[in-house]
Amino acid sequence: MSLYLEYFGLREAPFRITPHTDFFFTGANRGPTLEALIYAITQDEGIVTITGEVGSGKTMLCRMLLERLPKNVESLYLANPSLSRQEILGAIADELGIPTEGKATHSLTRALQETLIARYAEGKRVVLLIDEAHAMPAESLEEIRLLSNLESKASKLLQITLFAQPELDERLAANDMRQLRERITQHFSLSPLKRDDVAAYIEFRLRAAGYHGPNPFSGEAIDTIARVSEGLSRRINILADKALLAAFSHGSHQVATREIDIAVQDARFSPLHAAPRGQARPWLWPLTGAGLAALLVALGVGFKDRLPAGNESGEAPPVEKQPLALPGKKPPTLPLVNNAQRGDPENIRFGPLTRRHMSAYEEWIDQAPRNHYFIQLLATDAGNTGEIEGFLARATTALDPENVRAYRSSLSGRDRVGVIFGDFTSREEAVVAMQTLPESIKAAQPFPRQVSRLH
Repeated sequence: MSLYLEYFGLREAPFRITPHTDFFFTGANRGPTLEALIYAITQDEGIVTITGEVGSGKTMLCRMLLERLPKNVESLYLANPSLSRQEILGAIADELGIPTEGKATHSLTRALQETLIARYAEGKRVVLLIDEAHAMPAESLEEIRLLSNLESKASKLLQITLFAQPELDERLAANDMRQLRERITQHFSLSPLKRDDVAAYIEFRLRAAGYHGPNPFSGEAIDTIARVSEGLSRRINILADKALLAAFSHGSHQVATREIDIAVQDARFSPLHAAPRGQARPWLWPLTGAGLAALLVALGVGFKDRLPAGNESGEAPPVEKQPLALPGKKPPTLPLVNNAQRGDPENIRFGPLTRRHMSAYEEWIDQAPRNHYFIQLLATDAGNTGEIEGFLARATTALDPENVRAYRSSLSGRDRVGVIFGDFTSREEAVVAMQTLPESIKAAQPFPRQVSRLH
């Protein structure tokens, strides 16, 4: 994406799809929703749900929530919704540092309640955030209901918040879900952005990325983005990013009909409700690698001058085929560690820095105490090999390279790579170290995490 940044006078990419809290848009009721959500979680005593379509901004809202929650709130994040009833208990217990080996369900539940009571006595509030909750098995949803019953004499011991697609509302409407449904005291819905909100959103993202000129997007371009994206922020980001690249390739500082038409054609979005509920919806052809080269070839404007060295032929590199997940089948799950030892079933060719720091991670994770903390510097899709390698190059220059590590995980349901830094005995120590990071690293919005969350 660095191709057009200097051309438009941007400090960083304004429309990347990975959550970046500096780019949280408070318009379209997003800001008030966040404040109401924080209040509900810290003051309420029931289950809270947040629903929205794919790409509506749920992950960004969750990241903002993690940043804004008071210091006395301990947050537990569960990214894998397909866990069984026992596995959910085990995951929560592990987050709280409770030994799980050999414990039956009732013993684990009792140990969990005792730990939560101890936290409550210390003046702490524990919040469980569950992502993609619409995909949870029925027995796991029932376990969530039972967990909501854990309480002291005066208060609930565990506040539960579910992030989900609208399919969750349909599941909760079923008669056998009425007990869980009655425990939901607050519900928030992220509606798609309207046309004026889309215009304000694009303007905000450009300014947040350091843009100082007149808005390059014409009124017609905004109209098309609003219509094609159906108001979903992820789609808006994708279309705006592709349109800026098209304008750059045309040698223009204006995004008009021509550039938007190219962006729409390249994105290949399907209508939002083209697929039945619960089935995968086709998405887009990513504008990286072959997609980027092919688009520039199609544009035919300044191709040789604008591509990085090594791509002067104008030929798109070969596209590596990715395994498809069939309906009703779970995609293959990749382990969290030992990436360098097992080879790579996805045929992703990581750069030398990435491989080196993955090996460093594997050596470190075996002996790192689970109650220690580290600083999460970056988390991105494993296919973004260039981004990962480039970030590691900057991080190892600005920081002690011996304390920079990279890991690969599919616990969130997607193949991801994380870059982390340091090994600290407490969260406070990690926070202090985080404040001393160079500005170039702080721009990625690092945050502290406990080692136990990597297991």
